[in-house]
Amino acid sequence: MKKLIVAGVASLAILATPAVAGDVRFDGFPDLNSHLDKLIPSYSEKNPDTKVTYQMNNHGDHHKKLTTNLATGSGAGDVVAVDVGFIGSFINAGGFEDLSGADYGADALADSFVGYAWDQGKGADGKQYGIPIDIGPGVMYYRRDVLEAVGGDITAVIKDWDSYIEYGKKLKDKKVFLIADAADVAKTIVFTTVKPGEGYYFDAEGNSLITSERFVTAFSIAKQIRDEGLDGQIGAWTNEWYDGFKQGTVATQLSGAWLLGHLQNWMAPDTKGKWGASNLPNGIYGSWGGSFLAIPKQAKNKKEAWDFIKFLTTTSEAQISGLKTIGSFPVLKATYADSAFDEPIEFLAGQKARQLFAEVAQKVPAVAPKKGDLIAEDVVLNGALLEVLNDGKDIMAALKDAERLVKRRVK
Repeated sequence: MKKLIVAGVASLAILATPAVAGDVRFDGFPDLNSHLDKLIPSYSEKNPDTKVTYQMNNHGDHHKKLTTNLATGSGAGDVVAVDVGFIGSFINAGGFEDLSGADYGADALADSFVGYAWDQGKGADGKQYGIPIDIGPGVMYYRRDVLEAVGGDITAVIKDWDSYIEYGKKLKDKKVFLIADAADVAKTIVFTTVKPGEGYYFDAEGNSLITSERFVTAFSIAKQIRDEGLDGQIGAWTNEWYDGFKQGTVATQLSGAWLLGHLQNWMAPDTKGKWGASNLPNGIYGSWGGSFLAIPKQAKNKKEAWDFIKFLTTTSEAQISGLKTIGSFPVLKATYADSAFDEPIEFLAGQKARQLFAEVAQKVPAVAPKKGDLIAEDVVLNGALLEVLNDGKDIMAALKDAERLVKRRVK
């Protein structure tokens, strides 16, 4: 469920001189720098007394650095970007300003945002610590030319997981993989079929859900895809992954809407017109990525930081700019009436896909992050799932072992 990860991206920075009253430094990860390059001039024109600079590191290094900054109480920017996969853990660890407080008044903004994303920025105390800047409505990108080659219909393909797998079987004779990595199917099911009131890995009382039917189903379907030889066993953000998209040897990719920006801008620009976007299989709705902005308690210029956060998240100018510049999907509901959503997307053969993205965004159920989510994700999805897919380990045995390890590590 990670957003926008460009492996090996070098550290990018417009480095500020030592903090000056009124200045704002933004710490984040690519491609937020491209987004800021478009917006900082406009913001500076309206706020000439505030100088905004940014410091970018690749996705992993940024979050590692922020962990250290918050633990030591120094080194963080005035505004920090946090991926949805990390937001719960950072909030629960402390170190961020309570934006529900009188100095900020974030609660008054709640109704302007997509509900599930707003809730993800809350702490266990119900207060707001992170403001969503973008979201990743979950969709399936598919190669139109591959679908046509086997006489397929996308509506039939996504009817349920059985029909999706049957489509994959038809592709084998064409030497085309249904999906790059079967693990993505398991992750999609884990993150999109959560029961109301539950978290991804823990229930409302903090009890583990790791051996529940949701995980068994997710692992089982992914294993069927792997055992039938329908996936390429290709990891995301690798050259082999990009080649699959360029050459049409991978037929579908489950992802956030934001993948469109990468496909058309640098991954596979020469495949323009060969792609389409659809709902996820089996009638499920979910989020695939998203980012939040927070103000560290150690920030030097908190008032100015809050003003800049509001500009990036509550103005149509900034939100639509992100949509057009880097494909980040707006979290501000008022933008969904913007004419940009009716524009045909040439890369998707003229499909008005942003209407689909908006529909999905408003149907995603809210799932509040829980303490221990990051640990559980690492153990279950980066450990147990790979043992099942790669080593043939029994599904329930793998889940029970993972549950024991998670309980021990969370304590």
